[in-house]
Amino acid sequence: MSIEPRPSLRSLLFVPGDSERKQAKALASAADALILDLEDSVDPSHLALARARVLAVLGARPAGAPQLWVRINPPAGVLWREDLGALFGAGAERVPAGLVLPKVSSALEIVEVGEQLQALEARCGLTAGTTRLLVIATETAAGLLNLPQYPGLLAGSAARARLAGLTWGAEDLSAALGALGKRDADGALTFTFQMARTTCLLAATALGIQAIDGVYTDFRDDEGLRNELQHARRDGFSGKLAIHPGQVTAINAAFTPSEAERAHARRVLAAFAAAPGAGVVSLDGQMIDRPHLLQAQRVLAAPEGGG
Repeated sequence: MSIEPRPSLRSLLFVPGDSERKQAKALASAADALILDLEDSVDPSHLALARARVLAVLGARPAGAPQLWVRINPPAGVLWREDLGALFGAGAERVPAGLVLPKVSSALEIVEVGEQLQALEARCGLTAGTTRLLVIATETAAGLLNLPQYPGLLAGSAARARLAGLTWGAEDLSAALGALGKRDADGALTFTFQMARTTCLLAATALGIQAIDGVYTDFRDDEGLRNELQHARRDGFSGKLAIHPGQVTAINAAFTPSEAERAHARRVLAAFAAAPGAGVVSLDGQMIDRPHLLQAQRVLAAPEGGG
């Protein structure tokens, strides 16, 4: 199985699966991807309607629109199988670019979903692994505790090959724990939620996939969003979930390297190219080594244009 690598997604915007108005607005945004939601933002009584609306959007796919992903229902239940049946039953042309898996509690759930996807892809005549997975890995206590095991349990598996990234969720984890708050008086995440965020970042890095920061729920707080984006990029995240189109521009800008950063990265690559086989080279009077080369490669691989 060979799946071509895809560029990082800077902004992934959640859109309720049953809202035509919000979907139209989201499709006109500069988000790298839309996540058409069949889970938390949809009342269970509207799930059939939401599936039909999602299929309509997938069938239209206007040129130049964001990638279309779908958040299905949690793998611990039964609704996710019905979600997949609807998505793949409509034919290959309506299969989304990827699926978002919520409330994942173990790597085995990822493997199970992957096996189901492989069978459905074969039925639709699609290459195995075409449908990528983004896992929300910290929405349950068991999920957070099991997250460090992902790299070992998924290594070499078919499910690992279709993993596009990991992200973390604070809202459902907070509800599961009965936490009265997620931030301290200064606005910083409390220890438990900082641990969830950091563990997600480390596990994604160990797996060699994208680490995507969770949502910033106060969509009217532009300053707070910019501050959180600055911290996310500093720490190593390369994208962020969004809950409102108004957040997309700031997110795209935060994860788009500046021209000065790109110029420096090109000079790092040139310095190593001029010294084949060297582990350490000199640039601007400083010694730089392989970690600097890796960082430069990441900068140049990032999307261009703030959007």
